[in-house]
Amino acid sequence: MVDPLFLAAPQVSTFVGTQPLTNASGFFFERDTRLYLVTSRHVLIDEATDHRPDRIEIGLHMDAVNLTVSTGFSVPLYVDGLAVWHQGEDSGGEIDVAVIELDRSAFPAEAVVRAFTPAHLQTAFDAVPADTSLMVVGFPLGFHDVVHHLPVLRHAAIASPFGIRFQAQGFFLTDARTHRGTSGAAVVMRDTQPTPATAALPWKLLGVHSSRMDMGNRDLVLDESLGLNCAWYADILLTLTEPATAE
Repeated sequence: MVDPLFLAAPQVSTFVGTQPLTNASGFFFERDTRLYLVTSRHVLIDEATDHRPDRIEIGLHMDAVNLTVSTGFSVPLYVDGLAVWHQGEDSGGEIDVAVIELDRSAFPAEAVVRAFTPAHLQTAFDAVPADTSLMVVGFPLGFHDVVHHLPVLRHAAIASPFGIRFQAQGFFLTDARTHRGTSGAAVVMRDTQPTPATAALPWKLLGVHSSRMDMGNRDLVLDESLGLNCAWYADILLTLTEPATAE
Protein backbone atom coordinates (compact mmCIF):
# COMPACT_ATOMS: atom_id res chain seq x y z
CA MET A 1 0.00 0.00 0.00
CA VAL A 2 1.26 3.47 -0.88
CA ASP A 3 1.77 6.04 1.86
CA PRO A 4 -1.56 7.91 2.17
CA LEU A 5 0.27 11.21 1.72
CA PHE A 6 0.44 10.47 -2.01
CA LEU A 7 -3.36 10.16 -2.14
CA ALA A 8 -3.92 13.43 -0.29
CA ALA A 9 -2.22 15.60 -2.93
CA PRO A 10 -3.87 15.66 -6.37
CA GLN A 11 -2.48 17.46 -9.38
CA VAL A 12 -4.32 20.66 -10.24
CA SER A 13 -4.70 21.73 -13.88
CA THR A 14 -6.24 25.05 -14.89
CA PHE A 15 -8.38 25.70 -17.97
CA VAL A 16 -10.38 28.27 -19.83
CA GLY A 17 -13.11 26.11 -21.28
CA THR A 18 -11.25 23.26 -22.94
CA GLN A 19 -8.01 25.25 -23.32
CA PRO A 20 -5.35 24.03 -20.85
CA LEU A 21 -3.37 26.77 -19.11
CA THR A 22 -1.11 25.64 -16.24
CA ASN A 23 -0.31 22.77 -13.92
CA ALA A 24 -0.06 23.19 -10.17
CA SER A 25 -0.29 21.32 -6.88
CA GLY A 26 -2.85 21.07 -4.11
CA PHE A 27 -4.14 18.88 -1.32
CA PHE A 28 -7.39 17.79 0.29
CA PHE A 29 -8.58 19.26 3.59
CA GLU A 30 -11.66 18.03 5.42
CA ARG A 31 -13.57 19.84 8.15
CA ASP A 32 -16.93 18.86 9.65
CA THR A 33 -17.60 16.42 6.75
CA ARG A 34 -16.94 19.19 4.19
CA LEU A 35 -14.15 18.48 1.72
CA TYR A 36 -11.97 21.21 0.26
CA LEU A 37 -9.15 21.52 -2.23
CA VAL A 38 -6.33 23.76 -1.02
CA THR A 39 -3.94 25.43 -3.43
CA SER A 40 -2.24 28.77 -4.01
CA ARG A 41 -4.47 31.71 -4.70
CA HIS A 42 -2.40 32.67 -7.76
CA VAL A 43 -3.23 29.26 -9.28
CA LEU A 44 -6.89 30.32 -9.48
CA ILE A 45 -6.32 33.92 -10.48
CA ASP A 46 -3.21 36.03 -11.01
CA GLU A 47 -3.94 39.55 -12.15
CA ALA A 48 -0.24 40.35 -12.71
CA THR A 49 0.04 37.77 -15.50
CA ASP A 50 -3.62 37.94 -16.58
CA HIS A 51 -4.04 34.31 -15.57
CA ARG A 52 -7.82 33.84 -15.33
CA PRO A 53 -8.96 30.22 -15.61
CA ASP A 54 -12.65 29.44 -15.32
CA ARG A 55 -12.26 25.87 -14.08
CA ILE A 56 -9.75 23.40 -12.72
CA GLU A 57 -9.32 19.65 -13.00
CA ILE A 58 -7.99 17.49 -10.20
CA GLY A 59 -6.84 13.90 -10.39
CA LEU A 60 -8.72 11.21 -8.45
CA HIS A 61 -7.58 7.66 -7.86
CA MET A 62 -10.19 4.94 -8.24
CA ASP A 63 -8.35 2.14 -6.48
CA ALA A 64 -6.00 2.35 -3.48
CA VAL A 65 -4.11 -0.73 -4.65
CA ASN A 66 -4.17 -0.48 -8.45
CA LEU A 67 -2.97 3.11 -8.71
CA THR A 68 -3.03 3.09 -12.49
CA VAL A 69 -6.81 3.60 -12.34
CA SER A 70 -7.58 7.29 -12.07
CA THR A 71 -9.74 9.98 -13.57
CA GLY A 72 -9.98 13.75 -13.85
CA PHE A 73 -12.65 15.70 -11.97
CA SER A 74 -13.66 19.15 -13.23
CA VAL A 75 -14.44 21.94 -10.78
CA PRO A 76 -15.91 25.28 -11.98
CA LEU A 77 -14.35 28.37 -10.43
CA TYR A 78 -17.33 30.64 -11.01
CA VAL A 79 -21.08 30.26 -10.61
CA ASP A 80 -23.27 33.03 -12.01
CA GLY A 81 -20.16 35.14 -12.43
CA LEU A 82 -19.12 34.86 -8.78
CA ALA A 83 -15.94 33.13 -7.59
CA VAL A 84 -16.67 30.01 -5.56
CA TRP A 85 -13.31 29.86 -3.79
CA HIS A 86 -12.18 31.63 -0.62
CA GLN A 87 -8.82 33.35 -0.36
CA GLY A 88 -6.79 34.28 2.67
CA GLU A 89 -6.07 37.66 4.22
CA ASP A 90 -4.68 38.78 7.56
CA SER A 91 -3.18 41.86 9.21
CA GLY A 92 -0.19 41.63 6.87
CA GLY A 93 -2.33 41.70 3.72
CA GLU A 94 -3.33 39.05 1.20
CA ILE A 95 -2.27 35.46 1.77
CA ASP A 96 -1.46 33.34 -1.26
CA VAL A 97 -3.75 30.48 -0.19
CA ALA A 98 -7.19 29.60 -1.51
CA VAL A 99 -9.70 26.85 -0.81
CA ILE A 100 -12.58 25.62 -2.89
CA GLU A 101 -15.25 23.33 -1.51
CA LEU A 102 -15.71 20.10 -3.43
CA ASP A 103 -19.00 18.31 -3.99
CA ARG A 104 -18.05 14.90 -2.69
CA SER A 105 -21.40 13.46 -3.81
CA ALA A 106 -20.38 14.21 -7.41
CA PHE A 107 -17.19 12.15 -7.08
CA PRO A 108 -17.14 8.68 -8.60
CA ALA A 109 -18.23 6.17 -5.97
CA GLU A 110 -14.83 4.44 -6.12
CA ALA A 111 -12.78 7.62 -5.58
CA VAL A 112 -10.00 7.23 -3.01
CA VAL A 113 -9.41 10.43 -1.05
CA ARG A 114 -7.10 11.00 1.89
CA ALA A 115 -7.52 14.40 3.52
CA PHE A 116 -5.84 16.51 6.16
CA THR A 117 -8.09 17.79 8.94
CA PRO A 118 -7.77 20.44 11.67
CA ALA A 119 -6.24 17.69 13.83
CA HIS A 120 -3.28 17.55 11.40
CA LEU A 121 -2.35 21.22 11.78
CA GLN A 122 0.96 21.81 13.51
CA THR A 123 0.01 24.48 16.04
CA ALA A 124 2.69 23.81 18.67
CA PHE A 125 5.52 25.95 17.34
CA ASP A 126 8.03 24.68 19.87
CA ALA A 127 7.49 21.14 18.57
CA VAL A 128 9.23 22.05 15.29
CA PRO A 129 12.95 22.52 16.00
CA ALA A 130 15.24 24.09 13.43
CA ASP A 131 16.64 20.75 12.30
CA THR A 132 13.23 19.24 11.50
CA SER A 133 13.05 17.42 8.17
CA LEU A 134 10.14 18.57 6.01
CA MET A 135 8.62 17.30 2.77
CA VAL A 136 6.96 19.22 -0.05
CA VAL A 137 4.50 17.00 -1.94
CA GLY A 138 3.55 18.23 -5.39
CA PHE A 139 4.06 18.35 -9.13
CA PRO A 140 7.16 20.40 -10.06
CA LEU A 141 6.88 21.51 -13.69
CA GLY A 142 3.91 19.13 -13.87
CA PHE A 143 6.31 16.20 -13.42
CA HIS A 144 4.83 13.07 -11.86
CA ASP A 145 4.50 9.32 -12.24
CA VAL A 146 2.30 9.29 -15.34
CA VAL A 147 1.53 5.58 -14.92
CA HIS A 148 0.33 5.75 -11.33
CA HIS A 149 -0.54 9.47 -11.36
CA LEU A 150 1.29 10.20 -8.12
CA PRO A 151 3.05 13.36 -6.94
CA VAL A 152 6.70 13.50 -5.99
CA LEU A 153 8.27 14.46 -2.67
CA ARG A 154 11.04 17.00 -2.24
CA HIS A 155 13.06 17.24 0.96
CA ALA A 156 13.03 20.62 2.67
CA ALA A 157 14.53 22.26 5.71
CA ILE A 158 13.18 25.07 7.84
CA ALA A 159 15.02 28.24 6.85
CA SER A 160 13.36 30.70 9.24
CA PRO A 161 12.08 30.05 12.78
CA PHE A 162 8.78 28.19 12.63
CA GLY A 163 6.12 30.23 14.39
CA ILE A 164 7.63 33.62 13.49
CA ARG A 165 6.08 35.53 10.59
CA PHE A 166 8.94 36.23 8.18
CA GLN A 167 9.15 39.98 7.54
CA ALA A 168 5.76 40.29 9.30
CA GLN A 169 4.07 38.21 6.60
CA GLY A 170 2.07 35.06 7.32
CA PHE A 171 4.69 32.65 6.03
CA PHE A 172 7.93 30.95 7.02
CA LEU A 173 10.84 30.04 4.74
CA THR A 174 11.90 26.62 3.57
CA ASP A 175 15.15 25.57 1.95
CA ALA A 176 14.19 23.20 -0.88
CA ARG A 177 14.58 22.73 -4.58
CA THR A 178 11.25 23.70 -6.08
CA HIS A 179 9.92 24.64 -9.51
CA ARG A 180 6.88 26.12 -11.17
CA GLY A 181 3.99 23.72 -10.68
CA THR A 182 4.75 23.23 -6.99
CA SER A 183 2.51 26.15 -6.05
CA GLY A 184 -0.17 24.96 -3.63
CA ALA A 185 1.80 21.95 -2.38
CA ALA A 186 1.49 20.80 1.22
CA VAL A 187 4.55 21.31 3.43
CA VAL A 188 4.54 18.51 5.98
CA MET A 189 6.54 16.68 8.61
CA ARG A 190 6.18 13.08 9.75
CA ASP A 191 3.83 12.61 12.72
CA THR A 192 5.77 10.29 14.98
CA GLN A 193 2.95 10.06 17.55
CA PRO A 194 -0.29 9.97 15.57
CA THR A 195 -3.60 10.06 17.41
CA PRO A 196 -6.74 8.16 16.39
CA ALA A 197 -7.78 11.30 14.50
CA THR A 198 -4.57 11.40 12.43
CA ALA A 199 -3.48 7.76 12.21
CA ALA A 200 -4.93 7.28 8.71
CA LEU A 201 -2.68 10.11 7.44
CA PRO A 202 0.28 10.27 9.86
CA TRP A 203 1.70 13.63 8.76
CA LYS A 204 1.63 17.08 10.33
CA LEU A 205 0.57 19.94 8.06
CA LEU A 206 2.77 23.01 8.52
CA GLY A 207 2.24 25.16 5.47
CA VAL A 208 1.20 25.73 1.88
CA HIS A 209 4.06 26.26 -0.55
CA SER A 210 3.60 29.42 -2.58
CA SER A 211 6.66 30.61 -4.47
CA ARG A 212 10.39 31.00 -4.41
CA MET A 213 11.95 33.83 -2.39
CA ASP A 214 14.66 35.78 -4.14
CA MET A 215 16.46 39.11 -3.91
CA GLY A 216 15.59 41.87 -6.34
CA ASN A 217 19.19 43.12 -6.50
CA ARG A 218 20.76 39.72 -7.19
CA ASP A 219 23.22 39.66 -10.09
CA LEU A 220 21.62 37.09 -12.40
CA VAL A 221 25.01 36.18 -13.84
CA LEU A 222 27.26 36.11 -10.77
CA ASP A 223 24.83 35.12 -8.02
CA GLU A 224 22.89 31.89 -7.75
CA SER A 225 19.28 31.91 -6.67
CA LEU A 226 18.82 31.77 -2.90
CA GLY A 227 16.94 28.49 -3.16
CA LEU A 228 14.46 29.64 -0.51
CA ASN A 229 10.68 29.37 -0.62
CA CYS A 230 7.63 30.90 1.04
CA ALA A 231 5.28 28.55 2.88
CA TRP A 232 2.14 30.17 4.28
CA TYR A 233 1.17 28.93 7.73
CA ALA A 234 -1.48 26.26 7.36
CA ASP A 235 -3.62 27.51 10.26
CA ILE A 236 -5.16 29.99 7.77
CA LEU A 237 -7.25 26.99 6.69
CA LEU A 238 -9.26 27.25 9.91
CA THR A 239 -10.36 30.72 8.85
CA LEU A 240 -10.99 29.82 5.23
CA THR A 241 -13.13 26.79 6.11
CA GLU A 242 -15.05 28.40 8.98
CA PRO A 243 -18.74 27.52 8.57
CA ALA A 244 -20.90 30.44 7.55
CA THR A 245 -23.12 31.78 10.30
CA ALA A 246 -26.74 32.66 9.68
CA GLU A 247 -27.61 36.33 10.14
